[in-house]
Amino acid sequence: MSKELKVLNVGLLGIGTVGGGTFNVLARNADEIMRRTGRQIRITHVADRNLDLARSVVGDKANVGNDAFILVENPDIDVVVELIGGYTFAKELVLKAIANKKHVVTANKALIALHGNEIFAAAKANNVIVAYEAAVAGGIPIIKALREGLGANKIEWVAGIINGTTNFILTEMREKGLAFADVLGEAQRLGYAEADPTFDVEGIDAAHKLTIMSAIAFGMPMKFDQAYTEGITKLEQKDIKYAEELGYRVKLLGISKYTENGVELRVHPTLIPEKRLVANVNGAMNAVVVKGDAVGPTLYYGAGAGAEPTASAVVADLMDVARLIDATSEQRVPYLAFQPEYVKDLPILPIEEVQSAYYLRTRANDKPGVLANVTKILGDRNISIDAMMQKEPNENETEADIVILTHVTVEKNMNAAIAAIELLDAIVGRVTRIRMEELSR
Repeated sequence: MSKELKVLNVGLLGIGTVGGGTFNVLARNADEIMRRTGRQIRITHVADRNLDLARSVVGDKANVGNDAFILVENPDIDVVVELIGGYTFAKELVLKAIANKKHVVTANKALIALHGNEIFAAAKANNVIVAYEAAVAGGIPIIKALREGLGANKIEWVAGIINGTTNFILTEMREKGLAFADVLGEAQRLGYAEADPTFDVEGIDAAHKLTIMSAIAFGMPMKFDQAYTEGITKLEQKDIKYAEELGYRVKLLGISKYTENGVELRVHPTLIPEKRLVANVNGAMNAVVVKGDAVGPTLYYGAGAGAEPTASAVVADLMDVARLIDATSEQRVPYLAFQPEYVKDLPILPIEEVQSAYYLRTRANDKPGVLANVTKILGDRNISIDAMMQKEPNENETEADIVILTHVTVEKNMNAAIAAIELLDAIVGRVTRIRMEELSR
């Protein structure tokens, strides 16, 4: 006679897109999940303000209520899955669940990025698991790769397209030659962008995710408040076009690098050589490149959002809880990959101290000596030029675009050079600056 299977009872907070996907994936793949974990994982309780929606999804297969605090207090629930979003109400619920000795699975990147340090400390004190694979890059198992698969490596840098909305917008701008505002409207109509797209287009969502990956990669606390964040709202279509003429693609990247002086933690539009695989990640897809000292660059690609891609990560976390629920804290993978006593409070490098190559575009009066003055300003600040392109002025115009690609320099030197260039009498308006990354070493 086969032994009786243990059941992992799950309480689900939120039955929206990802919650519904999680319920469906668990039900559809129940046999495969049981074969892999040796346990049945069963959602027994659901809390959602929309009771009609919840009942339409779960039917009579789970208890449904609208009070999330009753759920996290329920002694029959082993794991709480938090899918309600935000970082006030969600934080209170997660900490209450942990205090009640319940394991937690969450897809909430803002919650982990802003309050992860407090949540992990509470989890350690209560000897429970907090799993958050779905918080970064949807269905791509990048958290597991950083925490476990690349554990033999000293991680040197992480760079990723980790926001599908902005990647969709930039892809459409490049392929269709449209302006940002036009593509944003299309993204909103298609459901890729929210009515208020600020978190996406200003890089805040990507910074949440980068903060989490950086903490795991380098063994440091979450430092979202120190992340440099620059969005795509000021990008012009002509810069995407010029970049392509020079062999580059523009992507909104989250970049984190370990340096002797501190950790770089930055989100901004970036020129990448078109020959790089990550430069060819289009539409709403995500991709993350991780460079380890032993393995070299590794690429992780897939759907960064959506009901079932994200549910894939949520269920995988539940499976990990099922396998490790009886283990001691010493037998589990630490929350941030490093043992808590060895997590280091590494400094974040100010953006002025970051080293990067640059794309510069300026508009100038079409007359002799302009280029010489610009190149002298760059040379005086030890900024060497890699490539230069001057566009012919249109008919009846006296101004032309000048595009310059530089070699690597310190940002503060580039800031000083741009300020000096903008003071030249022949220069019209502001200098456009986009950072460049090779992502090859």
